[in-house]
Amino acid sequence: MTTTPQLVRHLDTLLEAHRFKDYGPNGLQVEGRGEIRHIVCGVTASLALIDAAIVAGADAILVHHGLFWRGQDGRVTGWMKQRLAKLLLHEINLIAYHLPLDAHPELGNNAQLGRRFGWRADGRFGDQDLGFTGPLAEPQTLASLTSQMSGVLGRDVVAVPGDGRPLRRVAWCTGGAQGFFEAAIATGADVYVTGEISEPQAHYAAETGVAFIAAGHHATERYGVQAVAAQAAEALGLTQQFIDIPNPA
Repeated sequence: MTTTPQLVRHLDTLLEAHRFKDYGPNGLQVEGRGEIRHIVCGVTASLALIDAAIVAGADAILVHHGLFWRGQDGRVTGWMKQRLAKLLLHEINLIAYHLPLDAHPELGNNAQLGRRFGWRADGRFGDQDLGFTGPLAEPQTLASLTSQMSGVLGRDVVAVPGDGRPLRRVAWCTGGAQGFFEAAIATGADVYVTGEISEPQAHYAAETGVAFIAAGHHATERYGVQAVAAQAAEALGLTQQFIDIPNPA
């Protein structure tokens, strides 16, 4: 058992939350009970995850995508009311880390995604050095890489071919980081992997020869929160579990 402030301090320190300029608040977003025994972790603080955490007996929910974001309306109505009402009624703490959870060199989303494919980062790129880049273990074709990724992630990926070169270096940044494609190209990567694709990236791939893979926002961001929850649980004597709420995005 630990206390809510102790858990939040541990996570803030582990993820160096103070270093990041983010789109919303990192750390404790909704205060619940003061003692923590069991953590449920997940990608997004959706109503489905909150309901599942209640059934699981969670004292805290740790997520990558919290409730509050810059530019929101701010009124507690509709979906926001439903989520907050459940958290407050059951006194469950909601703790969220966005960019700090992407960036951690060992436990973060990028590090953990790379680990599943044997990618070892030797460089960083993009805003706040969120993106990772490094060599593939051996040269691959785009078809073999997409097949491997689909098998590991359990979903089809969207691949835009470049010029057909052997893929020797990969750059990657989980989630909605399609805007980092130009910075990834500048690293010398042969392929860029992220969660989503927008209209311009298909043209950049065709014109630069660098392939682009959109492997799913949710799918690429399932692993960091699990690693962080496991580390915190071991360090503080807690139990934890991951609950995946499937999302096609």
